Amino acid sequence: MAECRVHKSIQRSIAGIFFAAVLAVSLTVFCPADTYAAEGYEDVASSAETAETKDVGKYGMTPIYGNSVKNGEYEADMESSSSFFSIYSCHLTVKGKKMEAVMTIDSTSYECVYMGKATDAAKAPKEDYIFAEEKDYRGSFTIPVEALNAPIACAAFSKKEKQWYDRDVLIDASSLPEGALKIKLPDYDLIDKAVEQYDENQGKEESQNQSSNQTAEQTGNAVNYLIPADVDMEDDTYSVEVNMTGGSGRASVSSPTWFIVKGGKAYARLLWSSSHYDYMKIAGVKYENESTDGGNSTFTIPVAVFDQPIPVIADTTAMGDPVEIEYELTFYKDTIGSVTKVPQEAAKRVIYIALLIIIVGGILNLVLKRRKKQ
Repeated sequence: MAECRVHKSIQRSIAGIFFAAVLAVSLTVFCPADTYAAEGYEDVASSAETAETKDVGKYGMTPIYGNSVKNGEYEADMESSSSFFSIYSCHLTVKGKKMEAVMTIDSTSYECVYMGKATDAAKAPKEDYIFAEEKDYRGSFTIPVEALNAPIACAAFSKKEKQWYDRDVLIDASSLPEGALKIKLPDYDLIDKAVEQYDENQGKEESQNQSSNQTAEQTGNAVNYLIPADVDMEDDTYSVEVNMTGGSGRASVSSPTWFIVKGGKAYARLLWSSSHYDYMKIAGVKYENESTDGGNSTFTIPVAVFDQPIPVIADTTAMGDPVEIEYELTFYKDTIGSVTKVPQEAAKRVIYIALLIIIVGGILNLVLKRRKKQ
């Protein structure tokens, strides 16, 4: 009888282990890790939606870990890879070789941060996020610090755009007060200047070599995109077809567009499909948006050459952070024609004709009514 109970007990144990194994496999198969991603935090900004970033740190920097820093609390300089994640202050705490920092940014635009890449943040559970403490229009985040003088991946979640942006921050060990470090640091500023000077000298040498090898024919063919082309036409407003390439393909300019001849020089007025473009650049010169009523962005630019691509840059604010996007515009000389070919001008004519018909119709109706009364 006792032996039978032992057998039953063993059977129950085996059954329990088998059930646990089946459950574990089921959870792995049917509940992948992404299931636990925080709802509403799954979107990541694309490269086209992210403003230009910079590298943090100085040439030759090596990581400084907690065992090389004395216990204490310090104010430190912190760099950010993005001007839209500007660091206001950094308060570093070192205790038992472990370091953490209260990082305060000069904005309340970000709800939380994640220690790692944006793609990982979008898959992580909400408890892995570090939420901002807001005060005086600034957001503070208490983050772990593995090492000073080393980039720290810190994805930031935008309140407005509801998506993650990759950011890097770095705490400069040389900014700590004297005596805080147990080691002596190299003069990174001096190293950085030396490397910069070397690169500058190399650049000058390469430029001189290129200039000496450039032929007169090549120089003559160079296009100055800031000088409008000469056109043998009377000063007036015409139309011209324009083709735009580059960018993501979501934005466009109206074609045909206005072609303006002024002083025998060629200009074009561009109407974008969006109201979010605030400026354009050609050869480094900025042209501001002329639309002041909230309508689609409009720019008047010089047309330096026909039937060849003209490189331009347009800055858009449609994606949260302002982003400069490269495009190429090609204006076709043999399509220059009447301004009535511009869609917006044609629409105006239709409206004028419709108004004229309504007015004439109203007058005729009034005349007929008066005749009937007589």
